[in-house]
Amino acid sequence: MISAWFKIPFWQRVLAGFVLGALAGVAFGPNAETWFGWLGDIYVQLIMMIAVPLVLFAVMNAVASLAGQQSIAKLGGRTFLWFAITAALAVVVGLMVGWVLKPGLGLSGLLGDADYKVREVPNFIQVLKDIVPRNPFQALSGAMRVKSDADGLYHLTDKGTMLQVIFWAGLCGFALVKLGPKTQGIRTLVDEASKLMVQVTRFVLEFTPLGTFGLIAALVGAYGFEKLLPLGTYVIALYLACALHIAVVYSGLLAAHGLNPLKFFKGAAPGMQIAFVSSSSFASMPAAMRSVTHNLGVDKNYAAFAVPLGATIKMDGCGAIYPALTSLFVAQYYGIDLNASHYVIIMLASVLGSFGTAGVPGTATVMVTLVLSAAGLPLAGIGLLVAIDRILDMMRTMTNVTGQMLVPVLVAKETGLLDRSVYDDPSTNIGLGQMEDLQADTARG
Repeated sequence: MISAWFKIPFWQRVLAGFVLGALAGVAFGPNAETWFGWLGDIYVQLIMMIAVPLVLFAVMNAVASLAGQQSIAKLGGRTFLWFAITAALAVVVGLMVGWVLKPGLGLSGLLGDADYKVREVPNFIQVLKDIVPRNPFQALSGAMRVKSDADGLYHLTDKGTMLQVIFWAGLCGFALVKLGPKTQGIRTLVDEASKLMVQVTRFVLEFTPLGTFGLIAALVGAYGFEKLLPLGTYVIALYLACALHIAVVYSGLLAAHGLNPLKFFKGAAPGMQIAFVSSSSFASMPAAMRSVTHNLGVDKNYAAFAVPLGATIKMDGCGAIYPALTSLFVAQYYGIDLNASHYVIIMLASVLGSFGTAGVPGTATVMVTLVLSAAGLPLAGIGLLVAIDRILDMMRTMTNVTGQMLVPVLVAKETGLLDRSVYDDPSTNIGLGQMEDLQADTARG
């Protein structure tokens, strides 16, 4: 039975979990979260469990290895450039769809979430300071000191600190390069630890179909059509904008690099699926890294640097399309006419803001707050979308993660770090897989 299960392509197992989860959600209604939600919760916790050690050892090993092969500064520069280019194109797509569909027109009397509070956007200097961890062990544990409004005391709270982990791991990697043969033992240990975490990742990813079932069942059971109908046009507009960006923009960039877009999407499918059901770039990162290296042939050392970086600052869905589309929605809803300067401000704020808020929890909300503030639009408009945010976040995150996999492929193609034999014959599996898949992994090292 186990052998038969592994013979089913990974994407089909995940799709089955999605469909069965949706049916369970419809059948059980609000009770679906109680009955099946725990499966999704355990799955997300498993992904979170492996993410930090995976990034720590992968980035350390990558920096130490790439130092002798490629200029890290050159690779980093190309990666950031493509992050910015694709983000700018995503803003254009979001504005075009908002201008054509006009999701904010014809609506009136929408009620915002009574408990919603406008997020405070940190300034760029503060974000920059937060990249450097005061305590690397605290950063690895995911804990940060936050001052409580209630008692004025500092408490440890669980927050994403992946940029701090990347910074610390990169610094250690550079130190290993500087010390050279003196640290051969540690370099060997880091390399072996990186391989260990890749294997653990494969174990955890096998739980994806069950996790998908639990997440989707809870989501469908909790959301009724009554929440979606008033803002149905906006939901359609966001999904359409993200789909166009993935299918047209990403495909065009791949074709311009001489790469078959269909093969990319086949190899990237597992990461895209997990992103859609989990609604978390951080939770999708292990799957994205596995897809990029195992399925698409990107050099594992470069991928270990680019994919975690992308998971923190590469947000085409949350940081570009969503703020742009929401800006038009808010302007249309409140009857505010936008001129050319507004559009320029929206584009600049979206592209630059995504880098300036890197590592800040709740990227989508922070970004749309930043863009609306820059364009002088009512921040109260954000509260109108809170009720359907989970539905929106699924497509936004899938767009984010697809872009996080696309850029490493483009840069790898430009710098000779792409194995075309793997890319041209992509797998759709990222877990344990069949025996043939395991043998292929061994052959690739």
